[in-house]
Amino acid sequence: MTKHSSFSNLNRASSLKKIGSTQFDLIVIGGGITGGGIALDAASRGLNVVLLEKGDFASGTSSKSTKLIHGGLRYLKQFDFWLVKEVGSERAIVHKLAPHLVLPEKMLLPLIEGGSYGKWLTSVGLKVYDVLAQVTGADKRKMLEKKEALALEPLLPKKILKGAGYYAEYRTDDARLTIENIKTSLHYGAQALNYAEVINFVYKDEKVQGVEVKDHVSGEVITINSKFVISAAGPWVDELRSINNSKNGKRLHLTKGVHLVFPYSKLPVKQSVYFDVPDGRMMFAIPRGKVTYVGTTDTNYYADKDKVETDLADAIYLISAVNNMFPKINLKMDDIESSWAGLRPLIHEEGKSTSELSRKDEIFTSETGLISIAGGKLTGYRKMAERVVDRIAKKMEEEYQVELPDCTTDTIPLCGNDFKKFKDVKKYIDKVYQRLQPEGLSPYDAWYLVTNYGIQTETILELYEKIEEKDTLVRMAKAELQFGIAYEMIQTPIDFFVRRTGRLYFDIQSVRSLMTPILQEFQAIFKVDDITIEEWRKTLTAKIEQHSNFSLEKG
Repeated sequence: MTKHSSFSNLNRASSLKKIGSTQFDLIVIGGGITGGGIALDAASRGLNVVLLEKGDFASGTSSKSTKLIHGGLRYLKQFDFWLVKEVGSERAIVHKLAPHLVLPEKMLLPLIEGGSYGKWLTSVGLKVYDVLAQVTGADKRKMLEKKEALALEPLLPKKILKGAGYYAEYRTDDARLTIENIKTSLHYGAQALNYAEVINFVYKDEKVQGVEVKDHVSGEVITINSKFVISAAGPWVDELRSINNSKNGKRLHLTKGVHLVFPYSKLPVKQSVYFDVPDGRMMFAIPRGKVTYVGTTDTNYYADKDKVETDLADAIYLISAVNNMFPKINLKMDDIESSWAGLRPLIHEEGKSTSELSRKDEIFTSETGLISIAGGKLTGYRKMAERVVDRIAKKMEEEYQVELPDCTTDTIPLCGNDFKKFKDVKKYIDKVYQRLQPEGLSPYDAWYLVTNYGIQTETILELYEKIEEKDTLVRMAKAELQFGIAYEMIQTPIDFFVRRTGRLYFDIQSVRSLMTPILQEFQAIFKVDDITIEEWRKTLTAKIEQHSNFSLEKG
């Protein structure tokens, strides 16, 4: 999908006015991947939809996952065949919807003495995985002997290595996947607002018929009316159930997952590795552009959901695990380039440890009609959306005699997708590089643009041509910013550096070097005062420190 819908906070006042005066069929609370998927599904079936997010889109869990579209091999050990089958099958579908954003990634599973997976179990498990996930062709699993495994990944521990499983997964940018789902929903008439927090529900005849929303940009409170309301607020689902006086029965169990980012030169794995940790857990090491990132942890979380941070204990645990599996590597705290920490909104089950809790999604409907969905995995977002919108379709037929079509999101290309196959993406990256090379830009710059924006790179390059700026990297970043402000609802520099570009995680040095020119561009476009710019500068500087400094003085 190549056409753009205007999606800008420069038009925020008129957007608020329009939304406040519209009678919607469906309000979706939560601008993460689940909410974005629901908005697209519902709008593409013909419903009049508005999506509301209290912060920026994907600012919660949906920018802090392991960023894999994967089948959940570990759930075979829990005999959760249904989950493996569903998310396994979904991988190929989501790849087809956005091949520039959901990239094929070979995964190596080392088999070591005393490890979680033995050779026979891995062989059978990966075979079952292939069958359940309907894997075909070159992507089918292979079992490797020790020598073959070491040839693929020389960093593996030679003394205790017995062999490896080799299979296919996909890597993505979760925040970009979220924004592209939301943008695609606009083509079907959906509307969406970030920085718009639901603070109460509106009732008619004891049924939820809308919401009260606080606009965090203007401070205004507006009422939005709708036939139905779905809460897809991730870790905040129970808060909204409390406001609705319906937090009874099952509840959320939040666990924290942390990832560390290292320069690729410090952990130069040749492909992704899914490896054993001494405490019996498993962990990923994933190369991506200039870096390799590792994760994740899985610990109970009871603190502030809006301030989830990586602490020293998390960092020590992850570094120890990497050094244990890769004896030639000796990572230190000073090697950490960046990090992120997020929450998993799992469904609580008495007596189960964090790693034993199911990753299945569940839907709760209150007596007043509020529908809440929680749990689930990034990979399964489309099926989660389908299940909950099916419920709305049933209610539309029962209560309003309106029959909706079935879900078709498996055939709707996401914004940025103008590619039949992944090889077309690779050709387009080469084509973009040929255009960038005379400007002194690198193959990485071409890869970055295409795997972030797909064919929307064309619009960014058109903007680049119009900008007067000697520094080509600054010029390109300004073009990205202009694109994001016009078509991706960027409101703050944090939106740009974290959720739209991933720079804070995957190219943190560029945040430092681009901070001043990007702030200047913000000031020119948004017409904000110097005080606001300095507040943003302080916030960005604090973000860099929080994500990259793990000296013992940090505490």
